Amino acid sequence: MWYRVAADLVLAAHLLFIGFVVGGAFLAWRWPRVIWVHLPAMVYGALIEFVGFTCPLTPLQNYLLRRGGETGYRRGFISHYLIQVIYPAGLTRGIQIGLGLFVVLVAAAGYAGYLRRRRAGRSVPRGASGSRDGGLTSARRR
Repeated sequence: MWYRVAADLVLAAHLLFIGFVVGGAFLAWRWPRVIWVHLPAMVYGALIEFVGFTCPLTPLQNYLLRRGGETGYRRGFISHYLIQVIYPAGLTRGIQIGLGLFVVLVAAAGYAGYLRRRRAGRSVPRGASGSRDGGLTSARRR
């Protein structure tokens, strides 16, 4: 039973990682330091699709499933869980490349929005106190 629970935790971590790879650029709008974690994760996620190698979480999950008395799966995580729903015919090399491009394009859109917001924030006129809030911060302190 504990192996099955561990396999489910790996599955959840895998889904969270994929979500972060695809949408992590948008987190940078609120937390800019996320960029330093997201960029390598996004590159890694895209390379998995472009090159076609297996994410290490897939063999780990398969190992835990087998130890828990269930069968693992032969294809990759995306093939096993997501492609069956989205593309019932199966995963082709073209679909993998398309998924990799999708990851890169979503990240590019997210970072473009981040840069636009950052530039817009810099163009706000400064108030009499030299702050961007028109002196409200120093007025609140008094």
